[in-house]
Parts: sequence; C-alpha cells; structure tokens
Amino acid sequence: MADSEMANDIHSMVIASDYRVPDPSRVWPLLERSKAALSDIGAHHVLVYTSTHDYGRVLVMIGVHSREPIVELLRSRVFFDWFDTAGVEDIPAVFAGEIIDRFVPESPSTLSAPGVVVAAIASVDDVSVLTSEVGSAIDRFAAAGIRKTWIFQAFDDNHEVLILQEFPDEESARQWIDHPDAAAQWMTRAGAGAYPPLFVGQMFDMMRIEA
Repeated sequence: MADSEMANDIHSMVIASDYRVPDPSRVWPLLERSKAALSDIGAHHVLVYTSTHDYGRVLVMIGVHSREPIVELLRSRVFFDWFDTAGVEDIPAVFAGEIIDRFVPESPSTLSAPGVVVAAIASVDDVSVLTSEVGSAIDRFAAAGIRKTWIFQAFDDNHEVLILQEFPDEESARQWIDHPDAAAQWMTRAGAGAYPPLFVGQMFDMMRIEA
C-alpha cells in the first residue's frame, strides 16, 4: 500500500464497494473519467483492489472528506453509471463508515512493497470488545505476517464492520484464512446473509483526487 501517512489519510472515512464485473480492467478507466464527479461529492482518494483468485471481483475504496455527503454519494449517478458501464449484474455490497482503530505492528521503515489484502464486511456483537481483543493479539497478528489491520465501523449500523488486513503475500493470507486467530471473530461471519465472502486481492492502482 501507500506509505503510512497516506494510508491513514485515505482510510479515515470510506465508501467501499465489493462487486463482480466481466472485465476488471475496465473499472480503473471508468473511475479516472469520473474524477470531476468524485471531487464534487467530496472524494479525495480512490483505491482499487482486484481479487487474486476470483476473476472479475473488485474492491473499490473511496476516501471521503466528511460523512455528510455519504447519502448523496450513494444516491448519485456516479455509482450507478460505474456499475452499469462496467457490466455489474448483481447488486454490489456497499459499506460506508469511518475508521475506529488501526494496528500497525511494524514500524513504517520496515514495510516493503504492497502486499495482499484480506477484507471482510461482517456484523459483530460488540465493536469495542473486538478492537480490544485485536489490540491484545497484535503480537500474534504480527507473527502471522499481518502488516496492518484497519477496523471501520458503519455509519448506519453500530455492529457492522469492515476489517482490512495486509499480508506480505497470498500464502500468508491463505494460512490466516484457514487458521485465523481467536481474536479474529469476524472471519467466520463474512459471507453470512447479505454480506460478501472474504475478499483476497492486490492493489491495482490508487488515484488522488484534487478538490
């Protein structure tokens, strides 16, 4: 990912959409052509991740300046135009929220090139308990190869979270998915009900949007 400071800026308040398209290479050009519209609705960065094992699945993270325009953004034609033009057939999973905690066990100087991310949108019993358990398990997370863990809470549901974790490679990500830490209670809840299954992918590109 980007350096620590930029990543923190990007991931303060986000709108994340997880969806499947026939050709993922079409997503980025569509977003680039929408820069003006994104700026109008308060977006400042866009990150696109593509799945490493599920062709056509993408995760788009849009960093926004404030939560006020979230409703307008979700209703805007920007989203519908992307989905229609990209060929999205199923209703995409959309998460809107803000970061409530971030855990970076390594110092920025030891971080290397962007790795593989595992993202989960799920419902948990108590978000404060979750963050406390993750904080207590940070050494175990680091031993598992986890470089960073971001925890976001949805604006409209106190139990809904988006967890984004970065690993050095897909092998370590897969090992984590197959044998998660006891503190990672959200892992078993991703894919339940309306929530999408775990997303495993790599960053495709990142765009800064000027005001």
